[in-house]
Amino acid sequence: MRSAARAIHVLSAFHEADGPLSLSDIAMKAEIDRSAAQRLVHTLMTLGHIRRSPDDRGYLPGLRLLDHTHDTLRLDPVVQIATPVILEMRKSIAERIDFSLYDETRVIYALRMQSKRETFYATLVGHSVPTYCTAGGRATLCALPPEEAREIITRFPLHSYTAYTNVDPDSIMNSLEQARRDGFAQVQNEFVLGEVAIGVPVVNRQGRPLGAIHIAGSLSEWSAEDFARRAAPIAQEAARAISGSF
Repeated sequence: MRSAARAIHVLSAFHEADGPLSLSDIAMKAEIDRSAAQRLVHTLMTLGHIRRSPDDRGYLPGLRLLDHTHDTLRLDPVVQIATPVILEMRKSIAERIDFSLYDETRVIYALRMQSKRETFYATLVGHSVPTYCTAGGRATLCALPPEEAREIITRFPLHSYTAYTNVDPDSIMNSLEQARRDGFAQVQNEFVLGEVAIGVPVVNRQGRPLGAIHIAGSLSEWSAEDFARRAAPIAQEAARAISGSF
């Protein structure tokens, strides 16, 4: 059990990396000594879960990890139901459409349909964003009892991603209450400058959040009011279609 946990910690060392990691980097991030890191990296390389970078300057996650990503997505019942619904949404709006899975302090993108303007990270499934300052994240939080939502919001220090990020727990709770009244959460400039986004929760029969549908647009093309008026009904209809299966 301990060896398995250490192996997971080694793989998790790449979560915040912005390039290949050295053996010392992996040992430090996994909080193990260098000799243990060397043994685990060797084993994981043999299994295809870690590889040398093309320039041989460090280590990268192995390609066989993509097999696990594929299995996670193809076997997840929520993703199975959501996929045709998200594809159908493209007929109604040309902006970016995402479906994410709820994981308490974050939501993880599982399905992504791009618009004409995207950054590299905005195209990747598996990318996660905080729940407290994103439209999809707040959508999931507003489906929780207020005391549970507050506990999640205050579990870790809140980080400002832009000059407009709301990091005040009381103010965020007020935003969640507004989202409950509106039937959708809306965020502008808080996570990405120049972006406006709405999010609608996907819930099970007990009302617990399973994930969220997000639609995002550019504030250079939309006012917040016009975007909500256009995008929210589309996301709400899709969320109802998915939620009805659980």
